[in-house]
Amino acid sequence: MSGAPGGAGGSVVAAHGPSGAGRPYPVTMTIDVLLSGFAPFDGAATNESWEAVREAVPALVERGVDAEAVELPVEFGTASERLEEAVRGLRPRLVVAVGLAAGRTAITPERVAINIRDARIPDNAGASPVDEPVVPGAPVGRFSTLPVKAMVAALAAGEVPAAVSQTAGTYVCNDVFYALQHLLATDPALEGIRGGFVHVPSADVVDSPATARALVRMVEAALSTEADVRLAGGAEH
Repeated sequence: MSGAPGGAGGSVVAAHGPSGAGRPYPVTMTIDVLLSGFAPFDGAATNESWEAVREAVPALVERGVDAEAVELPVEFGTASERLEEAVRGLRPRLVVAVGLAAGRTAITPERVAINIRDARIPDNAGASPVDEPVVPGAPVGRFSTLPVKAMVAALAAGEVPAAVSQTAGTYVCNDVFYALQHLLATDPALEGIRGGFVHVPSADVVDSPATARALVRMVEAALSTEADVRLAGGAEH
């Protein structure tokens, strides 16, 4: 495993294993999965999303998955630009963006991103957009192209609870999620790359090693599942 600095909130973790065989893709894929996590924000010393991603990458490689990871700044726009650069440079089969959802008690793959920025607190650059679109003129929502229910099912007998989430919020996590899905849906050069977002709970609920192990199982489920399983994963509110 090697690390290279990428500026504030821009570390890169790379670990290469044999690229997995799968269906032919319209775009030449160079790695199996790109994961992203976030730098600390709101005065915290660490961010559980990046800690878990850093641990998941070498574990994936040990299991034969070609994986890399990038740390994103908690900044509207800049974070999604950093992720786009990595996607274009690495051409992964999957993109799994990961963020912290303090207050949640489970790992939650997100079903849908919405085209809105509405910040409760400033981002790390001091920006506090209110009722602004992520991508002007784009659709209201973009669905994940990851098999979110299969990913949840992969943790059914594990140590970490999981559930499909119906909202990624309106902060930088959703900003990255929406921008990623819009990019993959509209750029023919990236056709065939699947992507989505997973929120993880804080370390006092699930520690980083356990979260990393859960991410590994979710990634493996996503790589092996083309069409999502048909399981109930809705919510009443």
